Amino acid sequence: MMRSVLLLGIVVGMWSTVLGQSVYAPLNQDYYHLIDREEVLNKTVSPSLHTSYKPYRRVDIVTHIDSLSTNENNQHYLLNDNWEFVSEGEVYAASKKPFLKWFYRTKPDFLHVNQESFQLKVSPVLYLGLGIDDNAGARPFTNTRGVELRGSIDDKVGFYSYVGENQALFPQYVQDYTSTYGVVPNEAFWKKFGEDGAVDFFTARGYFTFQATKHIGIQFGHDKNFIGNGYRSMLLSDFSAPSTFLKIQTKVWRLQYTNLFTELVADAPYTTFGSNGTEVFPKKFMTAHHLSFNVTDNFNVGVFEAIIFHRGDSTSSAFEWNYLNPIIFYRSIEQFTGSPDNALFGLDFKWNIVKSVQLYGQGLLDELVVSELKAGNGWWGNKYSLQLGGKYYNVLGVKNLDLQAEYNLSRPFTYSHESIFTNYAHYRQPLAHPLGANFKELVLIARYQPIKYLFLTAKAIASDYGTDPIGQDFGGDVLKDYNERSGDYNYDIGGGVGNQVLYIDLLASYMLRHNLFIDLRHIYRNQDSDDMSLDQTTHFTSIAIRLNIAARDHSF
Repeated sequence: MMRSVLLLGIVVGMWSTVLGQSVYAPLNQDYYHLIDREEVLNKTVSPSLHTSYKPYRRVDIVTHIDSLSTNENNQHYLLNDNWEFVSEGEVYAASKKPFLKWFYRTKPDFLHVNQESFQLKVSPVLYLGLGIDDNAGARPFTNTRGVELRGSIDDKVGFYSYVGENQALFPQYVQDYTSTYGVVPNEAFWKKFGEDGAVDFFTARGYFTFQATKHIGIQFGHDKNFIGNGYRSMLLSDFSAPSTFLKIQTKVWRLQYTNLFTELVADAPYTTFGSNGTEVFPKKFMTAHHLSFNVTDNFNVGVFEAIIFHRGDSTSSAFEWNYLNPIIFYRSIEQFTGSPDNALFGLDFKWNIVKSVQLYGQGLLDELVVSELKAGNGWWGNKYSLQLGGKYYNVLGVKNLDLQAEYNLSRPFTYSHESIFTNYAHYRQPLAHPLGANFKELVLIARYQPIKYLFLTAKAIASDYGTDPIGQDFGGDVLKDYNERSGDYNYDIGGGVGNQVLYIDLLASYMLRHNLFIDLRHIYRNQDSDDMSLDQTTHFTSIAIRLNIAARDHSF
């Protein structure tokens, strides 16, 4: 299927006559926070960015920041980082002291070529960290080395690639996740490294982009997407591994319409030594579309629909061509083909109420019967997720002090289905919230930038969720077949083995030079479970230096 889609994309690309090609800024909560805050501070919905769908095109970031920015320091940082779309950008971002005349001639780029028909930017990626965790058998560490490149050809075709080799020993609670689910959070293929619980994994992302028309952009490759304005997403998040996809994004008037056609890994068999590299992993597909509408200058709503499906047997899969229709309700196609697939429907909104304050939220509907909901009997089939959050920037007039509060919940059995080929998961990881389903969660985040290059972040996350006793299914694990449940009623959020987790993350990052950060971090995590063998208190302290890469986030 993906070969056919790629061929279609190349044909469309040959028709392209529109200039101004752009790749996307990699997903990074801290980086995107600097972009999003400017919109709220101006109490307006940005005409260049629909913030509910990430990542953003770099050219749109420049347009957005140049028109709205109110923080001069952050404005310079973002414009330098995307200088190829700034007027006289190479001069704007020029380094005062290039290295050997060829290297770091601009602040962000180790090496760059800027010709009329060809642009290329190459940068090294580095993440070296060392920590202390009393629960771990050895000292946690992170060792990432990689390279990132991006550019364009004839100002029509854009390209991006990142490759990174990683060895890491994560805090014990992250090691426990890998032991339980057979996967490294956020990553794909992995293998055991040494004898102390460390892992070795290779990270690769890459894609090309082009403009089919002035208002229609196309992206094909292997990466991640995120839908929503919150810290979490109940629709589609970047928690799971990257996937291969075709994205068609149409922007016209007050609308942005995004079609996503994705190939997913239905299962990733593993042993104690890592992923099984001797067999083909089973595949499945997701088609999704999201319509974002700027109703007013400060209010936006979005509509989301997705289908997870599989055609074939356990070792092969074929695409359902009916789902290629970009302007139809997928639920009707799902019924047309006999209702074998998993259909999900969602809504999201953001409202910039006054300057500095934003209210946002999401709702996802997997299945709902109103009569059963009114009965209040905990019917298993009432499956939905909700999110409500708010952001307050420059709190009480304190410049660069920002607060965010968010509440998330998901009913048991939401996102799960009859098999691994139709559940809402990829590479043994949820496609939405890290906890899967059957949870309630409160997220509080404070960010403060007291001086130009110092970024302070404090996160407190309290979650209440249910896991499964041996041989039972209470609806929290999205990988399980929901037909294995015991009965149809009396399912409440947190049912099964109750767990309460308090997660506190304190991070101080100082930017030594462009995109070179030194991080000091402390994580406190306390898990109190009905199963006392799961009780755990974590104190993890670390120091890291990172270049051109986001800080790792294991907030679950």
